[in-house]
Amino acid sequence: MRTNQVKEKLRRGEPVIGLFCNFSAPGEIEVLGWLGYDFVIIDAEHSTVDYQTMENMIRAAEVSGAAPFARIGLGLSQNILRFMDAGVIGAQIPLVNTGEQAQAVVDAVKYPPVGKRGLAGVRAGTFGILESMGDYVVSANKETLVTVQVETTQALDNLDDIVAVDGVDVVFLGPSDLSSSMGYAGQPTHPEVIKAITEAGQRIVAAGKYAGTIARDATAYAQWRQAGFQYLCTGVSALLIQSTRAYLEGCRQTDG
Repeated sequence: MRTNQVKEKLRRGEPVIGLFCNFSAPGEIEVLGWLGYDFVIIDAEHSTVDYQTMENMIRAAEVSGAAPFARIGLGLSQNILRFMDAGVIGAQIPLVNTGEQAQAVVDAVKYPPVGKRGLAGVRAGTFGILESMGDYVVSANKETLVTVQVETTQALDNLDDIVAVDGVDVVFLGPSDLSSSMGYAGQPTHPEVIKAITEAGQRIVAAGKYAGTIARDATAYAQWRQAGFQYLCTGVSALLIQSTRAYLEGCRQTDG
């Protein structure tokens, strides 16, 4: 299994920057990799991406140098397994509210003795061609990045239990769902939401995990970096809307 450069950067104390991709478009993934993003997150939570397209999106990330991750719901471990077997080297699981759920994530993503993932000769392990299945298990457990999303008040209450789970690498604060859970739906930048994320980030880092969240622009990125966050991303659809809207409005203003 290839070295996970995102994990290496995090270990060195460096920041990593990525994008959520909710379009079923391998070509888009390839462009993002060539642009220099550290990772792309194939968003299987808020998209219609299917397994066949997902595999080609992974290939596009690999060829262009971006680490292929996926955001996958926790409800069905078989769903996580299919993404892992296809070749994603990072699993980001939303709405993890308890330590028990965080442990279930590790169990689904990692092979024994760390987790409980089923083993077969799959694409992620080059079908046993370039390395033995035994060697692949060792490298997969070492290189795969496990990210859990904390995005409810319940999860904040259980944060100490979540960060205590061995095998969890990144704890990602999701501002949209968290704002809704806190009573500020649609206000992810509400001062109380920002305060909650900042304080949670401090606890995550103090526990020896990496803190992550959304950085919608360079200003937000600088804010979260100063607060100790290393794992930062936004949505490619949000950037598309911002840039194309600005272009269209600028052109129309020129015409009066």
